[in-house]
Amino acid sequence: MNYQETLAYLFERLPMFQRIGKSAFKKDLSNTLKLCEALGNPQNKFTSIHIAGTNGKGSTAHSLASIMQESSYKTGLYTSPHLKSFTERIKINGKDAAEDYIVDFVHLHKDLIENIRPSFFEITVAMAFDYFAKEKVDIAVLEVGMGGRFDSTNVIDPILSVITSIDLDHMEFLGPDISSIAFEKAGIIKNERPVVISEWQEESAPIFIEKAKQCQAEIYFAEDDVEIESKGDGKYLVKSEYLNDIIDFELKGDYQIHNLPGIIKSAELLNYLGYEIKAKSICGGLEKVIRNTGIKGRWQILSKEPWIICDTGHNEEGMRYILNQIHNYKFNKLIAILGFVNDKDIHKILDFWPKDTLFIFCQANIPRAMNTDEIIKIAEDKNLRFSIKKDVNNAIELAQQKASKNDFIFIGGSTFVIAEIKDL
Repeated sequence: MNYQETLAYLFERLPMFQRIGKSAFKKDLSNTLKLCEALGNPQNKFTSIHIAGTNGKGSTAHSLASIMQESSYKTGLYTSPHLKSFTERIKINGKDAAEDYIVDFVHLHKDLIENIRPSFFEITVAMAFDYFAKEKVDIAVLEVGMGGRFDSTNVIDPILSVITSIDLDHMEFLGPDISSIAFEKAGIIKNERPVVISEWQEESAPIFIEKAKQCQAEIYFAEDDVEIESKGDGKYLVKSEYLNDIIDFELKGDYQIHNLPGIIKSAELLNYLGYEIKAKSICGGLEKVIRNTGIKGRWQILSKEPWIICDTGHNEEGMRYILNQIHNYKFNKLIAILGFVNDKDIHKILDFWPKDTLFIFCQANIPRAMNTDEIIKIAEDKNLRFSIKKDVNNAIELAQQKASKNDFIFIGGSTFVIAEIKDL
C-alpha cells in the first residue's frame, strides 16, 4: 500500500471516534496494552509528560513541547485530532512523522492490527509510542484524547502529569457533572509522580487532591505559584519562580490566560525532574509556539479587512471565552460561520451570540456532524437570522460577499469545521 492507501485502510477499517462517535469509544486499555506488548513496550523507552483536561490541553501540549525544543531537547509531541494531515498527530521537534514511517508501520504490523482489531485511536497511540522510541526522543509530550482514566495514552508512566481546566463536555462518556468528569481526568495521576493543575476550580479540586493523596503524588495548583496579568493582544506579565517578564504569547486567544499558569509551572518544575529549562527558553517557547510546533486553529487570524478569525473552541465554556474576545474588537456587523457535531447541545451556545448576529451554518464532512436540517429547526425556533452553506469554504465566500472591510467573521463550533478551511 502507498501512503493514501494506508490512510484509507486506517480510516475505513478501524473504528474512529472523531468520525463515528460512541461505537468507537471503549472504556478499556486492553487493546493498547496488547499492541504495546507486541511492539516491545515502546512507551517505557522514553520519558513523557501527560496532559489531560477539557479545554486547553492541546495548547498546553504544544506550548510545553515548544519550550522543550527551545531548551535543545529532542521533543516528541502526540496530539489529536489532526486538522489537515494525519501526520500532524505525531511530531518530533515540530516536524511531522514521515509518511514512509506510517506506511511501513502498518505494513509491518498489519497481521497484528487484524488480530487485535483496535480502534483508530488505539493504533495511532501505539504508532506514536513506537516512533518516539525508535527516534530516541529526550522527552515526549502526550495529549489525552478524551477523559484520561481509560484513554489509550494512559498506559505510560510519565515524569509529570498536567490537568487543564474542566468543563461539561463528552458527558455521555465521562459523566453528567464536573465532579464525574474530573474523576476521569484524574486517572492520569500516577504513583509518586507530580501533577500540575492549571486552574483551581471548586468542584474539581477536591477530586484531584484526593487522587493525588491516594497516589502519594505531589500536587501543584499552578495559580498558587504563577501570577499572570494580561496586557492585551497576547502579551502577559508573568511573575513566578523563574520569571518576571512580559511574554508575547504567539497564541492570541484571551482564554490562554487560563492555560499559562499550568504551562509555566510545569516548565519550571521540570528543572527539579532532571531537565534544564531556563527562563529564556520558557519565554522563547511561548513566543514561537506556532513556528516551533505548527499548531493551528487557536484564534487564528485569516484576514484583517474584514476580520476573519477561526478557533477550535467548541463547548460552552470555550464559546464564552471566544465571544468575550470578539467583543473586544471594533466592527459594524458580526457574521458567525458555525457547524457542530451531533452530540452537542447547541441551544445555550446559540443563545450566547448577540441578537443581531448573522449566522451561516455549515456541516463538516464527517458522519458525526450535526445535520444542517437539525440546526435549521433550532435556529428558526430562536428567530435567528441565518443562511445555510454546507461546505465551510462556500460559507466563507458567502460571508465575504455580505461583509464590508469593517465587519467581523468568526468560524468555529467544531474542530472538524476548522479542519476543512482551505486557507487554514
